[in-house]
Amino acid sequence: MTEESSEIHPEENYEDVSVYDLDADVEEQLLLAHNECTFIWANREGWPVGVIMSYIWRDGRFWLTASSQRARISAVRRDPRVCIVVTSTGSPIPRNKAITWKGTCTVHDDVETKAWFYPEFAAALYPGNETGQATFVSFLDSPRRVILEVAPTQRIGYDGSKMFKATARWLAAKDRA
Repeated sequence: MTEESSEIHPEENYEDVSVYDLDADVEEQLLLAHNECTFIWANREGWPVGVIMSYIWRDGRFWLTASSQRARISAVRRDPRVCIVVTSTGSPIPRNKAITWKGTCTVHDDVETKAWFYPEFAAALYPGNETGQATFVSFLDSPRRVILEVAPTQRIGYDGSKMFKATARWLAAKDRA
């Protein structure tokens, strides 16, 4: 089979874009290069709710923070099933790449977690700015602040550049036929 004949074609529609998966190395680059995600949880009535949050990706887990009086904290304590969506828009990675992870969320309020998380989080949000990092850490270190750890369980990846390239090749081949 030639490379072209073994390639998956859109078959004149995009009913199944799962064939344009995000490669693991690109996913890792995206998760480390970006620091903004959509964090989604279920409220008391079961409705999905999402907000944009900053995160860091460490040791195969998402780490975020919020004050414990936020509705999302009581929600994830009640039901730890959450979802995180990261797109390449706004990151140094080329556009049209996205990763969605379902996961389980653990709420931490211990000193040990805060001790490593705050400096790592500040360094990610204020790279190269030690003064900014120190100030940010001091703002984070508040009485009601908690750390959210999301352990990924199921992923959905998408690489739009693969879809665009496959479509262009398929259309060129169709024109030649």
